[in-house]
Amino acid sequence: MSAQRAPRTGKRGPYAKTAATRQKIVDAALNVFATRGYHAGSLQDVADEVGMSQTSLLHHFKRKSDLLLAVLEQRDSSGVSRLGPMPFRDMVLLQARANVDIAGLTQLYAVLSGESTTEGHPGRDYFAQRFERLREEYTGELEALRAAGMLRPGVDPAQAAASLIGLWDGVQLQRLYAPDTVDVAASLGAYLDLILLPE
Repeated sequence: MSAQRAPRTGKRGPYAKTAATRQKIVDAALNVFATRGYHAGSLQDVADEVGMSQTSLLHHFKRKSDLLLAVLEQRDSSGVSRLGPMPFRDMVLLQARANVDIAGLTQLYAVLSGESTTEGHPGRDYFAQRFERLREEYTGELEALRAAGMLRPGVDPAQAAASLIGLWDGVQLQRLYAPDTVDVAASLGAYLDLILLPE
């Protein structure tokens, strides 16, 4: 008579361990790139922070640029869009508050978006596409608000979308220097009050 095995539940084995290790590497890279920048932060710095050899790290990420893209993808996946549909104003303010709560996220974004303006930077295409996607997304939201009679007369949705993105990035940067006095969500809310009609 043989003993029956209990059914397996959850992730086990090498795949779960690999996923957990990759996540530790991405978390460490977020910290390294946020504090030192992409060019100054090395794979060895990331490996040291995780507590592994650079050779082991390269088993999970073949190139530094692959690791950067994983960090940027994680940053995007931390957004509030996965919570489902919500009014545009609420989504903007909720995302602004969420960004503040994730340690190192705003600093990482500021460092990498600045660095990526240089030719040949592996994040250049990512940021160019991200800005284009956000402009299109926000323009669409503002056009829908205009059609619903909720956008102030004379406000151009495309210009307002680009202004919102620029304001958001600028105020987040200011907050890095004055975290106790700069409120990103409050600043964005004040701008939205200028372009949206009260409900």
